[in-house]
Amino acid sequence: MKKATINTILSLIATIDTEEANAVRDELNAELSKGAEQKAANDALYEAAKPVVLDALRDSTATIGELYDAVKDELPEGFPKGKLQYAVTRLWAAEIEKIEGKVNTYTLKA
Repeated sequence: MKKATINTILSLIATIDTEEANAVRDELNAELSKGAEQKAANDALYEAAKPVVLDALRDSTATIGELYDAVKDELPEGFPKGKLQYAVTRLWAAEIEKIEGKVNTYTLKA
């Protein structure tokens, strides 16, 4: 069920004060907050990895594979190459320049 649908249902039953409505509200609120802990853990991983990656790209150009090999020992535990690629290409795209080629390379934006 989509979050928008859950929020609509919560709005519709907000004024109903019965045991059943309270149980439904509790269940719907639990569903809304289900992924919050995992999201917070992932956010913390990305924040811990960011300075390591940006420092490695300072004054250099590298592919994702080269970059991962250079920083993998400094990255937080549970930060595989896939997370690095996602962060470089999406989360930190404002700070990292993509250089198109047969194999894309990345460097810090000037």
